[in-house]
Amino acid sequence: MITRIVKLEFEADKIELFLAYFDTIKNVVNTYPGCIGMKLYQDVKDKNIVFTYSHWEAETDLENYRVSEKFGTIWSTIKPWFGNKPEAWTVGAYFNGFD
Repeated sequence: MITRIVKLEFEADKIELFLAYFDTIKNVVNTYPGCIGMKLYQDVKDKNIVFTYSHWEAETDLENYRVSEKFGTIWSTIKPWFGNKPEAWTVGAYFNGFD
């Protein structure tokens, strides 16, 4: 299993638009083949910053999603709303105190 963490910072006047859009597409990612689940976090001090946190069965599943038409549609919709360049990490757990 791998985890994908993506930091997205939106322009101040676009965050509510993003959150409303996210509610319409969240299950596209969450139910994509190989996706174990996804969360969206919002920074408590800077509401314009959100993080997606998704678990994938394998890196190939994540890559299949990233080259999919669904991802392309989502990304092209939200990209104009960014306030800064997105950052992304694909990580494996070194320690997991949640289990």
